[in-house]
Amino acid sequence: MYIKNGVIFVEREVEIKNYSLDQYDEVYIKVKTVLWVILFANLGVAITKIIVGHLINSASLSADGIHSISDSMSNIVGIIGITIASRPVDKKHPYGHKKSEIIASLFIGTMLLLLGINIFSTGLDRFINPQELSITTISIVSLIITIIINLCVTVYERKKGEEYDSYILISDSIHTKSDILISIGVLFSLLGMKLGLPYIIDPIISIVISFFILHASYKIFKESIGILLDSAVIEEEKIVEVVKGFEDVLDTHKIRSRGSKNDIYIDMHIMIDPNTSIEKSHMLSHEIEKEIKKKINSNCQVIIHVEPYYKKENLL
Repeated sequence: MYIKNGVIFVEREVEIKNYSLDQYDEVYIKVKTVLWVILFANLGVAITKIIVGHLINSASLSADGIHSISDSMSNIVGIIGITIASRPVDKKHPYGHKKSEIIASLFIGTMLLLLGINIFSTGLDRFINPQELSITTISIVSLIITIIINLCVTVYERKKGEEYDSYILISDSIHTKSDILISIGVLFSLLGMKLGLPYIIDPIISIVISFFILHASYKIFKESIGILLDSAVIEEEKIVEVVKGFEDVLDTHKIRSRGSKNDIYIDMHIMIDPNTSIEKSHMLSHEIEKEIKKKINSNCQVIIHVEPYYKKENLL
């Protein structure tokens, strides 16, 4: 408390939530570690598939190996994207560099698109000019082992992606999941040919693989572009439901949200009693933000514009 020009001023401590960059840095380090682990796993799987596919002259198994290489390349791009995204806020980038993670996802989508087209054309050529394959027990066993490894990678990556709210980990886990389905398809084709089915089934499976890759590319493009174009990330009704829980809020409108799951920005207008003090309005805004973080997503950053609420009869 102090006195200035005969007026008594009372100072009160107001709790303000500070966003710790160290917390974000820690998450990015963990995400990068996961990507390094998966990178080495994918490289091992890819090399195994390509070598075995070359030995038995299997287009589908070789294509599956190339797809696994794309998994490895996506990990490298992801590591680069996460490294840039972890840079701190500066004057030119007041919102940080987090969208670098999304841009990295677009590179992954482009790589998958090109690979899908290439594998489709290769499979089509093998369909027109079929070749006899040399299928061995070791090739089938190798494929089963790689399926088990990919399954472990997918479960691990998805779990960590949800734990860290990492868009790139979750997206990459979906990509790896498609790799498992592809590998299972290749396995069935090899088993079928070993049991006497025609060799034409191999290029057919290869073409099917290309569609899986193209579909994975489409999903990455769709989600990444949606974030870059600031598509709504939270349903307006969910935000309204939280705000309605505050008796002092008489109305709310112009609700907007954007960003990704680990970096959400929300802004809105709320209407309150015009006689409410600035201090109480300020505290109310912070309470609403806390409740949104608690009930919707802890990574939300909320900006609230306060307006006076007047009943219609008071305007006449």
